[in-house]
Amino acid sequence: MNSDQMYEQVMQRKNKIMEDSLQIDYETFKQGAIAFDYEKMMSDLSYSIDEVMNIQNETQVGQTPLWELKHLTKLIRKISPKGKGATIVMKDEAANPSGSFKDRRAALAVYEAKRKGFKGVIAATSGNYGAAVASQAAKQGLKCIILQETFDSKGLGQPEIVEKARKCEALGAEVIQLSVGPELFYTALTMLEETGYFNASLYSPYAIAGVESLGYELARQVQEQYGKEPAAVCVTHAGGGNVTGTARGLKKFGNKHSKIVGVSVDLKGLHMASDEDFNRKSFTTGHTGFSMPFTTNPDRSDVPRNAARPLRYLDRFVTVTQGEVFYATELLAKLEGLERGPAGNTSLAAALVLAQQLDEDEIVVVQESEYTGAGKHPTAQLNFAKNQGVTVTKGDPHDNKPGSAIVIPEHIQQMDVQEVDIERIRKSYLRNILNKVDARNLETVDKEFLSLEVNRDLDYIESYLETEITFHHS
Repeated sequence: MNSDQMYEQVMQRKNKIMEDSLQIDYETFKQGAIAFDYEKMMSDLSYSIDEVMNIQNETQVGQTPLWELKHLTKLIRKISPKGKGATIVMKDEAANPSGSFKDRRAALAVYEAKRKGFKGVIAATSGNYGAAVASQAAKQGLKCIILQETFDSKGLGQPEIVEKARKCEALGAEVIQLSVGPELFYTALTMLEETGYFNASLYSPYAIAGVESLGYELARQVQEQYGKEPAAVCVTHAGGGNVTGTARGLKKFGNKHSKIVGVSVDLKGLHMASDEDFNRKSFTTGHTGFSMPFTTNPDRSDVPRNAARPLRYLDRFVTVTQGEVFYATELLAKLEGLERGPAGNTSLAAALVLAQQLDEDEIVVVQESEYTGAGKHPTAQLNFAKNQGVTVTKGDPHDNKPGSAIVIPEHIQQMDVQEVDIERIRKSYLRNILNKVDARNLETVDKEFLSLEVNRDLDYIESYLETEITFHHS
């Protein structure tokens, strides 16, 4: 191996490689010791909401239907306290070209790649985003390489990830499959440097702005159909882009009262970079293995500054179990005639619980759906889990144990959500970012930045910093 391609040397060049592959100078948005002007980055580098929707319309992305889930709503009202049981509606993002909301992220990123004269695009993803980038690259006449973390050391690949590889290849992409570990990021960097292709990162300003149209559309559709704002919008939460873009789109439409509820599958105890744990999880996205680290440390991404900042927008954060998502998937298919994949059904599982807490005249939105296929189907996932030694039973979902037991509810009244303590998440974020600097040297602009990042006022930040300074320097 050429010495300049060794792991350590490539890592030393990572920021330059990422900046060259996006043609973004992130330094221009830096302020103070830790602050950066997030809104200026989004406004300078992205597009207005009308421009976003026009760009997406050119490649058949967006303007997806909003369905009222009438049978599920009726079921929820039967088991809710009197006067409770909100109407459940679903934004059917499976209607996008590659079958998920990720087409919105990819449309803008690939458009930008073509506008800047790149010959191809690269994305490192094992999820729906790979198919979305491949689809949009085909529409724009660009080459496409998708890097997937697919296998454990035994060469076993999760059926959902293998399914997505087939879809990417069908859409014309070259797919490079890797085993779990640090080689994914390293390989992405070397490929970007070698090919000179555009980094179609999930976390660039373009990818996040692309999701704003989703929030904007669903706000408009709920207003047109019901004459009000939704009380809650359930958003499957992984890396944070879905939460961030949807919330920003809602605000751009003018919604002020809709609560953003992030929903993740509880995979507590499983390490996402562990070879042993890799195939003992039955969900490849929308789980706590992504949502927790990306919420508390968003800049651990493949761009110098992540445009996904979920903690700025979350009003509530809940988890559901694997079994509850499989159960919600079955209910949607058998009661509504809509067979959809697990990502959107993660937020559906939470919506079925939250609707019972809301008044009948309120609206709760399941913010996305995704396509399903052979590898994404519950049967494939559950059979694979059994082969890895995971027990699958029916019963109380509270008995679910990630990596060991999947417990599917026997009836809907067993479904529940677990609250994530956002205050604890805020403090974890602040600890992570303040590890890089001396808190005594922060300027006003840094404190204002932190205030926006954790969605709290300056007094909260001052109090936290005072405690930290006293603790570390006493």
